[in-house]
Amino acid sequence: MRAIVATGTSDSSPLDGLHIGEHTGKTHDSSWVRVQIKVAGLNHHDVWTLRGAATAAENLPIVLGSDGAGVTDDGREVIIHAVLGTPIHGDETLDPKRSLLSEVHDGTQAEFCWVPERNLIDKPSFLSWEQAAALPTAWLTAYRMLFTKSGLTNGDTVLIQGASGGVATALIQLAHAAGFVTWVTSRDEAKREFARSLGADDVFEAGARLPGKVDAVMESVGEATWSHSMRSLRPGGRIVICGATSGANPPADLNRLFFLQLEVVGSTMGTREEFVALLEFLERTGVRPTIQATFSFDNARDAYELMMNGETSGKLILVP
Repeated sequence: MRAIVATGTSDSSPLDGLHIGEHTGKTHDSSWVRVQIKVAGLNHHDVWTLRGAATAAENLPIVLGSDGAGVTDDGREVIIHAVLGTPIHGDETLDPKRSLLSEVHDGTQAEFCWVPERNLIDKPSFLSWEQAAALPTAWLTAYRMLFTKSGLTNGDTVLIQGASGGVATALIQLAHAAGFVTWVTSRDEAKREFARSLGADDVFEAGARLPGKVDAVMESVGEATWSHSMRSLRPGGRIVICGATSGANPPADLNRLFFLQLEVVGSTMGTREEFVALLEFLERTGVRPTIQATFSFDNARDAYELMMNGETSGKLILVP
């Protein structure tokens, strides 16, 4: 089958390991279901794979991609839930042996993808194929952060660090639709205006003094924004963090943490049940993922370069 594959890794030159062409997929037992991929999505996770940070060398070559939607052999239209794990207390993201598609098992950037039956969710008719394929990683991550982990209620103020990545874009749209006062930061003026167009109530330069304290901060940047996130919280406020793209070891600022009784909560991806709830939220509110551009597999390298260079303003979509 034709696929986009990581054949090697390099932190300094990650695209050297990107291969587009024929690939023999891994075998699975009969409990796994084959999906003909209509549309796949691109995430930073795919770039981290090529950099050598998201999968072990023994798993290579491996098909990239954790986002996808398509049709099963019996004609069922589905979205693929990308977390492969056994639910522990109803939450497969707590499974210490869990993995994301493209970490151990071949991912979605191929003509076909195989997943367990539990990982198939019916594609609703109100979503296009491109919109459906945008959801499994960034949008599910954002939904869990806002509605499961943050403790926010209607009218609360949330600060979103970063304006244009997949998770940040989803956070802005979801937070606005939920009735949260939504503040967003970015170093780039054009990206701040993009955030405003998505529903941000106000936008600020990265690190800027805010007009007031916030109830919660949504973090995916890490070291570059951590100090600002800590200073921006009201007493008893909460940071929800799903990533650390700029570095994982900022100063902890423990004095502020304990004196103001702040909370730091980790969050990763989401459960199948949260995915279904996300779809219900989109139907009820009319919110839809923002698609920046669609690429054929032959032009996938261009999409990866946009992602690596931070030139994103919405979801990048790949079509077999």
